[in-house]
Amino acid sequence: MPATLPVDVQAAQRGTDLTAPPAPRRAARASTGAEPTLDGGQRLQVIDALSCVIEGAYCHLPQKRAGYAVDPVQALHLLRRRCVTMTDGEFHLALTGLITGLRDAHTRYRGPATVRGSVAALPFLIESYGPDNRPTFLMSKLAANSGIRKKTFVPGVELLHWNGIPLARAVDIYADRETGGRPDARRARALETLTFRALDYSPPPDEQWVIVGYRTLDGHDDEVRVPWRRIAPGKAGTAMQPGSGARLKVAADPAREAVRRAKKLMFAPALWQADQARTTVRAGGWLPTALQDTLAARPITTRRGQLGYLRIWSFDVDDHEAFITEVIRLLAQLPDRGLIIDLRGNPGGLIWAAERLLQLFTPHTIVPTRFALLASPLTRAMAASPFNRLEFEAWTASLDNAIATGELYSQPLALTDPDWCNDIGQRYTGPVLTVADPNTYSSGDLFAAGFLDNRIGPLVTVGQATGAGGANVWGDRLLRDALAGTPYAFPPLPAGVGFTLAIRRALRSGPADGIPIEDTGIPGIPYGITRRDLLEDNSDLHDFCADILARRPS
Repeated sequence: MPATLPVDVQAAQRGTDLTAPPAPRRAARASTGAEPTLDGGQRLQVIDALSCVIEGAYCHLPQKRAGYAVDPVQALHLLRRRCVTMTDGEFHLALTGLITGLRDAHTRYRGPATVRGSVAALPFLIESYGPDNRPTFLMSKLAANSGIRKKTFVPGVELLHWNGIPLARAVDIYADRETGGRPDARRARALETLTFRALDYSPPPDEQWVIVGYRTLDGHDDEVRVPWRRIAPGKAGTAMQPGSGARLKVAADPAREAVRRAKKLMFAPALWQADQARTTVRAGGWLPTALQDTLAARPITTRRGQLGYLRIWSFDVDDHEAFITEVIRLLAQLPDRGLIIDLRGNPGGLIWAAERLLQLFTPHTIVPTRFALLASPLTRAMAASPFNRLEFEAWTASLDNAIATGELYSQPLALTDPDWCNDIGQRYTGPVLTVADPNTYSSGDLFAAGFLDNRIGPLVTVGQATGAGGANVWGDRLLRDALAGTPYAFPPLPAGVGFTLAIRRALRSGPADGIPIEDTGIPGIPYGITRRDLLEDNSDLHDFCADILARRPS
């Protein structure tokens, strides 16, 4: 660990033993002698709330029933009949599995508030390259404070086995438990899950440690045992705050946002420390920025010469005006002969930030993505409530008309005001290209869709397409407030239990008008990651993108 990092950052990076109870709860455990559990009535309360909102507000319900031949509402009714006799662990695992079966990372179940904000982590990163049917897995990053004493376990070693299972098979096993509408998306999330799991939304690992088989750089087979740790990466100071007025306009995977922050703590602790202190760090040729949790920019050298590179890690910002202003400032310092916008691994965030950004790269008028509500008695009651008039008034007429027309959805309307999407205009005049992958999700999907649908430039995708998260997502508290005073009101959920729900369905505009993003994603020009990309700062990917940009008019 570099000496420049304070002791508290080193301690945060080391975390705590995964089997130890979270510190705030130790006193409670000592006084009661056991973990708090939900009684039968509380379990019924949780199931009734979920049944109500999934049947009446879950915007992808018709699509999930058709695409996966599942009926989550019926499954919840069946679980209701036996939940009282289950153990607490069985109950929470059953609910988690049921919701995960929807393959929707927007729609998540959170168990009791025991480990809020925690991530189970191993101190290394696994990435893959090569064809999907014969991938090669590398350990590409190792935390400086890893505690691993095997000197041959270094970045670049090929990983062979996971607890004795061939690694490709282990990824397939975990993929079956993951969200994602396509196999490549589930595999990408499973690969990440091997070493990082957000404990708010996933059960802890079954094992206390893993045994990793690997091939050393000089060609010998070896293995290393690595214990799981619990870390608390927190949120950046620039991230969306709980009371933000924009919290109704979010499209994000909260579990992957927590994992993204955990990776930053593990592999870029100086930047994580700067987030905590609200300071900036100048390193590696990157332009200094106050929004370093979400943005990074620098000139890069490719075989076609120098280009601009803009990395958008996340759209989790509280102030979209400040976000757009900072992007404009960074663009002014980049070469104007071509720009690569890299969205890989972006878990989403504020819809306004993603869609307003598009105008900076084109002289044409931006048409934003549109969103529709499920047409149901619940959404009509919610829209008719005077407390929700400002939020849902534009959808009210079409929800009412659906009673006579039989439409499944309301009229699709923009969540980002079209005037906002065009209030600044083009600020970068060179050719532009965007890169995404199966872990580009939610508002990342929306940016990729808008980039293509508004004909700004080409999209390069690692894998088949983007992650396919096509919705505006709300938490249980927002839904509870919106349903207050209606026949569908539900009380606060017990013991910190909660959920997130996809409430407004995203539909593309322009040439792809009306096509949903959920489960499909945004396909682009395919690219296969190479070993050189993983170990040499994406050099082959940058050259590939540079070749495409060289063929486009400036």
